Amino acid sequence: MSEYGVYEAKTKLADLIKQVQQGERVTITNRGEPVADLVLSARRAGQRAQEAIDAIKAMRIGTIDQARFAEMRQRGRR
Repeated sequence: MSEYGVYEAKTKLADLIKQVQQGERVTITNRGEPVADLVLSARRAGQRAQEAIDAIKAMRIGTIDQARFAEMRQRGRR
């Protein structure tokens, strides 16, 4: 988890969004006090969960190999 002051967050917003897309949580502070968290959209998080479920189902019927499953699992941990 990263913390940024309001001004710094404003100037680095694009970079902070990239961090969030990679699964990180970013806290924005005002005078040292946490005021907001940037987190992955619930919709996007749901899509990632569905991708993982689909991968597990595919693996069970033999249409995905373990290497692909391990990669998807690791991506889900970000």
